[in-house]
Amino acid sequence: MFILLSIFMTLPVHLLAFSGAPNAMAFAKSAAIVCGLGILGILCTYRQPRDLKPRFMFVLTVSSWLIVALLSALPFYLSNHGISMTDAFFESTSGITTTGATVFSGLDQMDPDLLLWRSILQWMGGIGIIGMFVAVLPFLRVGGMRLFSTESSEWTDKALPRMKTLSRSLLFVYVVLTAFGVLIYWLSGMTLFDAFNHSLTSISTGGFSTSDQSMGKFNDLILLESTLLMILGSLPFFLYVREIHGQHGVLFRDQQVRLFLAILFVVPVLITLYRWWVSPIPFNPLHNYVATLFNVTSVITTTGYASEDYSTWGPLAFVVFFFLMFVGGCSGSTAGGMKIFRFQLSLIILREQLMRLLHPRAVLSRNFNGRAVSDEIISSMIAYTFIFLLSLLLITVALAAMELDFITAITGALSALTNVGPGLGDIIGPADNFAPLPDAAKWVLSIGMLMGRLEVLSVVIVLSPAFWRG
Repeated sequence: MFILLSIFMTLPVHLLAFSGAPNAMAFAKSAAIVCGLGILGILCTYRQPRDLKPRFMFVLTVSSWLIVALLSALPFYLSNHGISMTDAFFESTSGITTTGATVFSGLDQMDPDLLLWRSILQWMGGIGIIGMFVAVLPFLRVGGMRLFSTESSEWTDKALPRMKTLSRSLLFVYVVLTAFGVLIYWLSGMTLFDAFNHSLTSISTGGFSTSDQSMGKFNDLILLESTLLMILGSLPFFLYVREIHGQHGVLFRDQQVRLFLAILFVVPVLITLYRWWVSPIPFNPLHNYVATLFNVTSVITTTGYASEDYSTWGPLAFVVFFFLMFVGGCSGSTAGGMKIFRFQLSLIILREQLMRLLHPRAVLSRNFNGRAVSDEIISSMIAYTFIFLLSLLLITVALAAMELDFITAITGALSALTNVGPGLGDIIGPADNFAPLPDAAKWVLSIGMLMGRLEVLSVVIVLSPAFWRG
């Protein structure tokens, strides 16, 4: 993993060989350090048996994301800009978890190699997230992918060939969608550099941009294209694989996909009508609908782009965007959040309880996507929801203890745990960034991003005393 990361660290220098990479030495040093650690790890452990027990996999999963975030900060820290270790770690963590929160300003004039590294981090994080949700978390009995049909929920000699085939197919789909994004952005007027960067961060639902204006720099056509790419990145990638292997129609028969697309159809229309109703100035319906659709999609998919400051659209829009930050995309995608399927399971449980009140002796079936939902899945969802809300409370209190206002504290904690990116309010809103926050707050939010990306429970299990006593 370290050696692969070191190879990616050389990409900004290679891709900008003709235009120049001002921080080439920083990338070279970083790649050498990371590659050296990888080689050292191989030499120290190549004779040891690799036992994939759940306990070891929990440690490996949590520690790998933390260590990769630390090592990915090296190019920022060693660059010519005097970036502190705190800011470098925050930016790299935001990148690798595809959160999109940033402490950098002056992006329009920033060195292109650093901009490219930010985008590459999010692209790497996106494919890493897909692999984790489809292969690792089901094996650990964490996350929602146990509800869906995958051939990678066991790590046995029999399953490994299928996992390798699935991994290659997932990577193929991811690369094709990325190339598609580069092409349509470029044909619509972006420079090739901007098109490449924004395609990497759109498909990964990351949200890093090459401009302080984010996507507000571009026209409505590009906003619509970005909306499409964000949606594609938020759908289950294993369903894409099934589609290309002949199981046509499975994508749109999926219950979570249908609800996800329904939300994206209804909510922007309602917010656009609300904006038209409260607008004191002449209203352009088409332009404002495109802007609303784009920003709603950005928040629901946890991408974090912004075309304008949607926190100023009125109290109702402000509240709607706050709750949209919880939602997230589909399980098995690059998106963060609580995921659509958990809300659907909650409705199933609510319906079941109401029916039991009316018919105490009724025998009720609990199905999702045509499959029976076990009590274990329901218990896991309830545990996740409780731990998520408890983590939200603790991080909000910690940020408030650093004298941050309530809106900044709660939306900052929420944006970290759901990997949305920007928060709400005057400090970390869509038109601002996280630079003004104290260093301690940035470290707390960085840990929050990692917890959110790892479905919270994975981190809590590793931190529990019982895990180490067993």
